[in-house]
Amino acid sequence: MASGVSVSDDVVSVFNGMKVRKCATHEDIKRRRKAVLFCISEDKKHIIIEAGKELFIGDYDASGDPYDLFVHMLPRDDCRYGLYDATYETNETRKEDLVFIFWAPECAPLKSKMIYASSKDAIKKKLTGIKHEWQVNCPEEVMDRCSLAEKLGGSSVITLEGKPV
Repeated sequence: MASGVSVSDDVVSVFNGMKVRKCATHEDIKRRRKAVLFCISEDKKHIIIEAGKELFIGDYDASGDPYDLFVHMLPRDDCRYGLYDATYETNETRKEDLVFIFWAPECAPLKSKMIYASSKDAIKKKLTGIKHEWQVNCPEEVMDRCSLAEKLGGSSVITLEGKPV
């Protein structure tokens, strides 16, 4: 079921910037996005970057938890799409993968859940190359980093953002 909602060019540009990792200076790395939220515009016609809902690598220090910061960016009572650049370790190697997240909390208005669900294919088609997709419906599940680790590689994932799972 299509909603007729289109994806803004800025969303695609942000995705492409997160997807491509270039050798860069320390300052360039600090300006790289770690996470971003997308919402549907007020006129219900476009998927856009939500103002003020971007997390850059320079926004937290080495002791900070970017996953926790991302979780707290999510609205408690409405739907969103998100991109999270997960850094994790398996028994064999350290990896970084983009995760497309569809946040649809149980307490969100039914109309919002319907339009976000029916628009999900439009954004997924524009974000080519996503390896992991995660639909989350309750705060407890999104706060549990083991749930994300399961999406990334199941029991082979031993750390997420430097913290054991």
